[in-house]
Order: sequence, then C-alpha cells, then structure tokens
Amino acid sequence: MANSILTKISPLWKLPSSTLIQPSRSTTSKHFNPKYKKHRAQKYLKIDLPDMNEDESKLTPEKMRQKMKERGLMPPRPWMERPFYISATGGVFEGYVPPEGDGKASLVSTTRAKQTVQLLEKKSKSMMAIRKIKSYEEDFDSKEFCQEAQNIYIKAHESLANNDKYALRKYVTEKAYPEFRHNSFLKTIRWKFLDSLEPPRVVHARCTDIISKENIFAQVTVRFHTRQQLAVYDRFGRLIHGSEIVAKDVLEYIVFEKHLSNLYGTWRVHDKIIPDWAPPKDPSKLTRLKPEPEPVSVVVEEEVEQPAIADK
Repeated sequence: MANSILTKISPLWKLPSSTLIQPSRSTTSKHFNPKYKKHRAQKYLKIDLPDMNEDESKLTPEKMRQKMKERGLMPPRPWMERPFYISATGGVFEGYVPPEGDGKASLVSTTRAKQTVQLLEKKSKSMMAIRKIKSYEEDFDSKEFCQEAQNIYIKAHESLANNDKYALRKYVTEKAYPEFRHNSFLKTIRWKFLDSLEPPRVVHARCTDIISKENIFAQVTVRFHTRQQLAVYDRFGRLIHGSEIVAKDVLEYIVFEKHLSNLYGTWRVHDKIIPDWAPPKDPSKLTRLKPEPEPVSVVVEEEVEQPAIADK
C-alpha cells in the first residue's frame, strides 16, 4: 500500500522547484490603461538644467547673452540713482523778528528801540534779496506783490474752510500743509475776511540755495493787519472757538516762499511768525466731563447701652 502511494507521488518530486512557487504581483510604473500612453509621455519635457558651479566671469559677452536668451532672462539694467525734487524748504531761514508792541497805538520800550536798530541793519540784506528775486522775475514789485500775497492768503484760508484739500495745495507749501490741516478733522470752519486795517507791506526778504548754487529759494515776509471773523464748530455743531458775529483785529507775519530756479514755481504760504510778546490765544470751549460728586461722610452715632433694671 505504501509503495503504491510513493509511486504515485514520485513524479511530483522530480519536477523543478519553480513550478511549486506561486507567482506574486509587484508594483510597476505602468498605467493600467495603455490607451493614452503616447500622450502621457509627451507631458514630460527634457530640459537642460543650469550648471550652478559654472564660473560666469570667464564667459564671453556673446556666450552670456546666448545663455540668457535660452533661459528667457532680460539683461540687467545699469544702476542709476533716482533724481528727487525739492519743492519747498523745511523751515524759515533768518526769520523776521517783529518789533515789540507792533500794531498798538502807543508803546515805547527799550526793547523796541533795539529791535528798530537791528531792522535797519538787516534792511540791506532784504534789499539784496529782492534784487536777487528781480534777476529771476523782472516784473517783481514789492507793492504789487503785497496784493498778490493777500489774495493767496485769502484763497488758502477759504480752501481750508471749504475742506478743499486739492485747492489748498496750490496756495500752501508742503511744510505748511499739515500745519493748516492740523486738528481740522470733523470740524466745521466759518472764516471771513472783512477788510484791511493797514495795507500789507513787505518787511523781510531772504534768498538761499539748497544742495547746489543754482537751486535757489526765496522767502518774503509780509505783514498783515486785518479784520476777520472765525468760528469753529465740532462734529455735533457746537461752537468751540470764535464767533460768526464778533470780528477781531488780527496782526500776522506770513512767510511766502517760491522756488526761483523752477520755471513754473509759484508763491505759496510757507509759515507764520509768532512773536514772543504776542498775547496767548483764547482757550477753546471744549466739552468736559462733569466730575462726580464727592462722597458724603455719614457719622453713625453709637447707641449707649443702659443698665438693666432689676425686677423687684
């Protein structure tokens, strides 16, 4: 019996070992659908990667230009510094010092006498500056300029009252613009120019150059003694400064500046000179919180215990 079983199984032992091992599947990079094999192969492009270790300093200009065209790069532009334009100065050079008590009827002091002597000494510099201005503006005249300066002064304040920022830039310099607009947000301004108590006059003039000798700026200080009305309201319509009924006499020293080297330069308001002896401004009627009442101290009377009466 055993021999019969061995005789039946013996042919299996003689077979090669590979026939007894079952095949196993392995992962491949082939797509399961060979229909679009050609299109999938066209999705990949062979490109030449740049050599990062290549010394570009040894390449000729023609070879460098060829490589940049292959990579689609534009040639580098030569370095050029950007020019900048200065349309206004940052302050007042050699500012005018108003005499003490100017604009008042009778005021005699030693300080004013000294200032008058100093003004006579500085008058020659102002005449030289006006002569410098006339070399650029042949039609410049001090008396005619005063009327022009007054018109610029009125239009600048009207633009501020109308909240016209674009028109205001035509009449004030870049230095004076933030000073004009300071604390005017959400405010209603009513301003009116009534008349001039004294005709405006030029009291000071200076010229200076910036960076180069050809870049010249001129500053002319004009004295205004006028009568104006000013009223300022907050965003709730409450009056916080001035009045639309009461007119006040205003004495001001306004500095006008012009870029003489610029062919299209114009005279604009640059700054305002406030003398040391000027009276302080009236405080604004600001809204304040009412302080809380102080706590009232309450005196508590202590009860005096009475001795107990014994029962009889």
